[in-house]
Amino acid sequence: MLAGTAAAQPVKVGAIFPLSGGAGPQGQYIVKSLQTMATMINEAGGVLGRQIVIEARDDESTPAVGVSRANELASAGVSVVIEGWNSPVTLAMQPVLSRAGILDITAISKADPILSGEGNPLAIRLNSSNSQDGAVIADYIANRVKAKRIAFMTQNDAYGNGAQASIENELKKLNYTYEKVAEEKFPFTQADFRVALTNVRSANPDAVVAINASEGLGMPALIRQARQAKTPGTLIAAVGTIAPSVINVAGESANAVVGADIYFPDVEPFASNPANKAFVAKFQEQHKQTPDKFMALGAAALQVWAMSANELKTLDREAIAKRIRGGNFRNTIMGDMNFAPNGQLASRHYVFTIQNQKMVVESK
Repeated sequence: MLAGTAAAQPVKVGAIFPLSGGAGPQGQYIVKSLQTMATMINEAGGVLGRQIVIEARDDESTPAVGVSRANELASAGVSVVIEGWNSPVTLAMQPVLSRAGILDITAISKADPILSGEGNPLAIRLNSSNSQDGAVIADYIANRVKAKRIAFMTQNDAYGNGAQASIENELKKLNYTYEKVAEEKFPFTQADFRVALTNVRSANPDAVVAINASEGLGMPALIRQARQAKTPGTLIAAVGTIAPSVINVAGESANAVVGADIYFPDVEPFASNPANKAFVAKFQEQHKQTPDKFMALGAAALQVWAMSANELKTLDREAIAKRIRGGNFRNTIMGDMNFAPNGQLASRHYVFTIQNQKMVVESK
């Protein structure tokens, strides 16, 4: 009877995301996507015959709070933690979870040092990295816009500064000649960009690169205020910083903004992918909304972890990490997923322009 009782105990999956503040709405939806994927996995038999339960915590977009939440989940006996909206929070949590012997999967945070192995030698990340993203934005600037006068509006932290450095490094690799006519830095919590935009406007750029991960507050405000200020040049958003929620808040001001991303629920090859269609349908059924890229990445992180655990018939952290890092997974909501040996998911980027408040993906 004791063995049967133990076997019936649920598998606890930790989730640490901002559930309050400017990024709170996005973090809440990622948790909902994890709950939807947990439902789908449980309906298919669970993990090792056990049901998954999601233990969610609010990191408040603050590294110290994230560390506290990581310690809470370690004490709660979770088998894995899926985390990461803000890179500084992820970087602070990594060594805590690693020391606790808990597998740590980063869903969203982009800073390149996340995969350096310093904080977590078994790091895994699904979202594209700053390095991957920088090449896409640099190519668009050099070969499409052909901007010679570039302004940067950059979130002043590990994510934002890394993203800008990557774009500039990739422009250098292309031997592309340009002038950086303005550079405005701001904290993640900032929502008033009028002074910064006045400086940018005075610089008369051909392109303005906006790097702002606060999709609930900062990015929509930046877009609206840029339009109100009649800021010249093409407004180019850093990869992955434009979600449907940003467009909804920014309204018509979002039209003509250029961005790029790695997942769209209704664009090929995702639209006809049976696993993605099933996830989208289940999410719509449960939450009356179509999932965006962030929700899909959170769900895919749980899906890949569960697939590994069931294939290997273990919850062992090192065994599952070894299976994912450098591994291939078929029939996921992201299609066929291939991870590099350092734990980074390989991604294809799709450039889009916002037209009539909709993302219109460029044909390849």
